[in-house]
Amino acid sequence: MYSTLIETERLAELLGTPGLVVLDCRFNLKHPEAGQEAWQESHIPGARYAHLDDDMASPPDENSGRHPLPAIEAFAARLGALGIQADSQVVVYDDAGGAIAGRMWWLLRWAGHPAAALLNGGWPKWMREGRPVSGDTPPASEARYAASAQDDLWLTTEAVVEALSQAQVQLIDARAPERFSGQQEPLDAVGGHIPGSQNMPFQENLDENGCFKSPETLRQRFAALAGDARPVCHSCGSGVTACHNLLAMAYAGLEPGRLYVGSWSEWIRDPERPIATGNT
Repeated sequence: MYSTLIETERLAELLGTPGLVVLDCRFNLKHPEAGQEAWQESHIPGARYAHLDDDMASPPDENSGRHPLPAIEAFAARLGALGIQADSQVVVYDDAGGAIAGRMWWLLRWAGHPAAALLNGGWPKWMREGRPVSGDTPPASEARYAASAQDDLWLTTEAVVEALSQAQVQLIDARAPERFSGQQEPLDAVGGHIPGSQNMPFQENLDENGCFKSPETLRQRFAALAGDARPVCHSCGSGVTACHNLLAMAYAGLEPGRLYVGSWSEWIRDPERPIATGNT
């Protein structure tokens, strides 16, 4: 079972084997249909497409962040439609270093399916290596998936507020430094960060080739968190790239912590919640 990362050469060996399900998760936040269009043109053979807005989230409302959790029943139905069964080995990939596919990896864990791995290096590495691609649409699946929500893997905004007020959590923000500091905010109405959070940009989990750094290097990166008795909670703009830090910690052999699903885009829905700017 692959439960964190899988390498391109290993996936190439497994293509076509019973029980393997590959999900293409390419997505562009500013052009929501671009990922699916790219999949339709070319993808890893047999890969089905998973859409961030439609498959990995429920529609946002006036109180939620941009990517709320899907209802577990709807997500289970979608997993079945994607061909996933209880004994499936799932592999997810994107073209953004795992920034989007990491969310699907985490959702599968939340749904009680640990046999899910992210393709290390993703679509860019697969293409650099000249591996096979296809433009064919896989046949429809009639699989049924019985999901069981693991709700101890995430926190609500109310739980985050309470934990921070009592200094009972290490809140990690995966966004880029300029968004964390409030200098730039391309997606949300307000810039800055949740007071008391630490900035650990998810991009720093990757090497110059867009692959995850070694487990040893990642353990060093997260060493201070592991040495603190307080549990870790991961946040970002909308509970998507935060999953990348969570995956990196799991790959490093550390307790990965929980996800603040609502993240910054939900935090700022209430103007009474405090906001910090700058680097601390």
